[in-house]
Amino acid sequence: MADIGAYLKKHTEALVKDVGIEAACRITGKSKATLGRYYSEHEEHADRFMPVDAVAQLEAAASYPHVTGALAELQGISISFDDNHRRPNAARDGGVNADVVALSQRFAMLMAEYQQAIEDGVITAAEAKRLLQETQALQQVLVEMKLHLEEQKVSVVK
Repeated sequence: MADIGAYLKKHTEALVKDVGIEAACRITGKSKATLGRYYSEHEEHADRFMPVDAVAQLEAAASYPHVTGALAELQGISISFDDNHRRPNAARDGGVNADVVALSQRFAMLMAEYQQAIEDGVITAAEAKRLLQETQALQQVLVEMKLHLEEQKVSVVK
């Protein structure tokens, strides 16, 4: 259980830092000290976590839903996140065929990032972040492909 707490605190800290401490205080109405306690690893704050309403408020302003993502990972759940800032390969109106092309392109980009990351034998935090971003972009293409396939299935059945 302690490992879960530390994991959630790490992601809570990432969320606050993503938004910025001053902005996080304004958004949640909490003080810097209170926010700091939510991700503090000190024993006296071990059982203190950010309330879900504050998490929701901050994640609405953040670039990524850090705590929600962490909770999903702890349960073995995969979530799809489209931040509208992903790097599309091109506008795709071609349905499944275009999805297959985009899928291969995204996979190639992921492999290129991976190759670059392991060149020196160590994957740094920044490299891991880029790999995660590419993995999420690849996941988004798969979600879009799934939706296109479900649309085709419905139109073929009719």
